Amino acid sequence: MLSRRQMLLATGAGLAMPALAYADEDRSLPKKGKRAWAAQVPTIHLGMLGGENDADRLARYGAYSKLIEETFEVPVKLVLAADYAGVIQAFAAKQVEASFMSPAAYAQAWLESNGNVKPLFTSQEKDGANYYVAVLYVRADSGITSLEQLKGKSLAWADPNSASGYLIPRSEFRAAGIDPEPGKFFGRTGFAGGHEQGVIAVLNKQYDAGVTWTSGVGDPAEGYTRGNLRMMAEKKLLKMSDLRMIWKSRPILNGPYVVRADTPSEFQTDMYQLHRAIAKNLPEMFHSVDLGSSIDWVPVKHEDYSVFIDLVQAEAAQRRKR
Repeated sequence: MLSRRQMLLATGAGLAMPALAYADEDRSLPKKGKRAWAAQVPTIHLGMLGGENDADRLARYGAYSKLIEETFEVPVKLVLAADYAGVIQAFAAKQVEASFMSPAAYAQAWLESNGNVKPLFTSQEKDGANYYVAVLYVRADSGITSLEQLKGKSLAWADPNSASGYLIPRSEFRAAGIDPEPGKFFGRTGFAGGHEQGVIAVLNKQYDAGVTWTSGVGDPAEGYTRGNLRMMAEKKLLKMSDLRMIWKSRPILNGPYVVRADTPSEFQTDMYQLHRAIAKNLPEMFHSVDLGSSIDWVPVKHEDYSVFIDLVQAEAAQRRKR
């Protein structure tokens, strides 16, 4: 069972930005040319988590993947996954070299690959924050205005390997005395297949409520500054006036960009340096890939996410009890 300290850390209470280990580093774009590590990594496979439709994911990553190809003179292959588990399993099978991940997906990938994933950096907001929140939403016309009113109603989880869309809400519900198992507090729960799909399912009245991720700051009418709701609103898939937010979590540390730990150290360094350069020099590409109002990618380490491993293991223990 998690201690109170672990619970607070897992949900970001008092969260501080990890120390910048490379504050004086060169942020210019790397020189183009094939590296020696290409003999071991002849193709860079980039995993792409599910939760957004394939066409939009490919469009956002087009110029980004081309830049990686042109910089290191090796082909880049985008590995699309229907859900988070697809990328997690690809890491365990050594079928991808790098990916953006949620904190819970990182924890699961670390466990399933026996530690063969390494976090390099995460997103930092304008105010220095490096977190987001989970929100619980319902249809604006549902008449539901509080979590308590969802008793006996249906709830759509986003993905079993999502921090905001599953792990953190369940943890916080339990801490508040609400059993998240179906038939306990909620009448019915299920997985929507992703964050975007969860919102659509609620709007189509397949579920009464859903959970997703957002920055939690900014104008709610615009979908906040960053997150799934902002993306859907900008793509005209959602009118924010059709939803009502009735609960939000404590802050959650932003997910990391990870590489396989068994790739050459020079490859890991080059990928880190290229992304730090993108954040500083190519703002349009940075925002397209990073999804929102962040201003930088800053370094993180495994220890920053270790508490999520505890949460994943605790959730697995709960499943074994069922």
